[in-house]
Amino acid sequence: MNKKRLLSMLALILIVSTVLAACGSNNNREGGASNGAGKPAKAKEQVLHINMSAEPPTFDPGLAQDSQANTALKLMYEGLVRLDDTGKEVPAAAESWEISPDGLQYIFKLRKDAVWSNGDPVTANDFVFAWQRVLDPTTTPAPPYAYQLGYIKNANAYNAKEITDFSQVGIKATDDHTLEVTLENPTPYFLGLTSFYTYFPVHASVKNNAAWATDYKSMITNGAFNLTNWTTGQKLEYTKNDKYWDKDNIKLSKIESSLVTSGAAELSSYKSGQLDYAGAPNGEIPSDSIPTMKKNLPNEFAVKGIASTYFYEFNVTAKPFDNVKIRKAFSMAISRQDLVDKVTLGGQIPAFGFVAPGIKGVKDEFRTEYKDNFFQENYEEAKKLLAEGMAEEGYTTLPEVTLIYNSSESHKKVALAIADMWKNNLGVEVKTENLEWGVFLENRQNLNYQIARAGWTADFNDPMSFVDMWKTGAGNNDSGFSNAEYDQLVKDAMTSQDNAVRMEKMAAAEKILIQDEQVLMPLYYYTNVSLTKGNVKGISVNYSGAIDFSRAYIE
Repeated sequence: MNKKRLLSMLALILIVSTVLAACGSNNNREGGASNGAGKPAKAKEQVLHINMSAEPPTFDPGLAQDSQANTALKLMYEGLVRLDDTGKEVPAAAESWEISPDGLQYIFKLRKDAVWSNGDPVTANDFVFAWQRVLDPTTTPAPPYAYQLGYIKNANAYNAKEITDFSQVGIKATDDHTLEVTLENPTPYFLGLTSFYTYFPVHASVKNNAAWATDYKSMITNGAFNLTNWTTGQKLEYTKNDKYWDKDNIKLSKIESSLVTSGAAELSSYKSGQLDYAGAPNGEIPSDSIPTMKKNLPNEFAVKGIASTYFYEFNVTAKPFDNVKIRKAFSMAISRQDLVDKVTLGGQIPAFGFVAPGIKGVKDEFRTEYKDNFFQENYEEAKKLLAEGMAEEGYTTLPEVTLIYNSSESHKKVALAIADMWKNNLGVEVKTENLEWGVFLENRQNLNYQIARAGWTADFNDPMSFVDMWKTGAGNNDSGFSNAEYDQLVKDAMTSQDNAVRMEKMAAAEKILIQDEQVLMPLYYYTNVSLTKGNVKGISVNYSGAIDFSRAYIE
């Protein structure tokens, strides 16, 4: 066979082989079996498609306070440590740390290969700058989580303007790669707290750029991904940060997130193959679709109990809910079991307390050791309390009542169901109002409401994550509640070195919050309901329900 003919035949074989390979591959993004839910993703295309049902209100770690921002910021930034799937602290910006025998001093050694997305080294001074910015009483708007740094020596005093010299605060950069932190009291969960977004470093360039967190092109970050596209109200795009110190273990090249508020639309996108993941905590699967998804997609559907509570909060400064008997009447006049059995349908657990199951206690979990039996549902007693409260206030008819909730089909269903229970069981008409996420948060923070939907996910595995937020003036206390006895119990729990005493103090504080004052109306303890394509691996949902997509990949 001559050389020319041989080359021609080889070329023909190569062409045929290429065509056959193309025919055998799946050119749709979703590859692999999907049980009829839609086409699976290409095995080699490391682009993950998700949905966030609301746009993060901020990309500023110092101002963040919600689950949408939490998910976004975990991709873009990295704290001293991060939490693995089990909730254990693993090295992140800090490669190692030492804790003094008395538990008061932490010395973090920062890794020397960590750099910002612009190439600048990540230094201990970046953490000092970020933390001082959160604590600075002149920072505007005021960071809602400033109290989360209150475990650090003199941090609360600096934030309250009791001292003005920041050098007295227990935060020191002893050199570029050593951060020394001194606490007020031993705090067993402090190390885990440094994985929280309020503790993230911030690049010093933000001092000269007031709008830095509103323009993705000016964001300098230190995490696994950079925000590379942001179309307001439509989509967010994160691209792998090639300067990230652990880039070799980041397999995704990109994460694309739609911004769709409709759970039905999100589910439809998942079933058609446009999404690789759907559901909590940033999106939702419509409750009436849960039984079908559970049956038809058993390998993709997942329900996980998490340390998170769904509740309504009362504005205790607004009429008629400045009367505790009226607050108690509203809380007692609904059926939580009917709510989870007939409306939410996701295996949620009726809640009669605020601290969720799964949180550590003295020897077991807190909720096992301290039962959530602070009140009982009793429609007749509710009517009696309502009448007594109205008489105390001089009402012949109850003032108009409005319940606000953020845009979501599931929140709407819950709101309508509860409003119907109030009408049938209490004889009270309640108006429901749907608000866009940012507007909703602003109204709640400014006490521009009577009753508001709320949810709380543990920031760290201790009951303190649930009780310290209701201290007088705390950044996440959107109820107007202020109680000196409550504040003292929280303070005592923070300063005690006896874990059993700590738990007793926090249990007593929860009793004031729920049983005595009924500041909150607990509804149920969350579950995380989600759908994940079979060839998508590495998505991490921890004990609290917080999600991390940074280590995900597509097989």
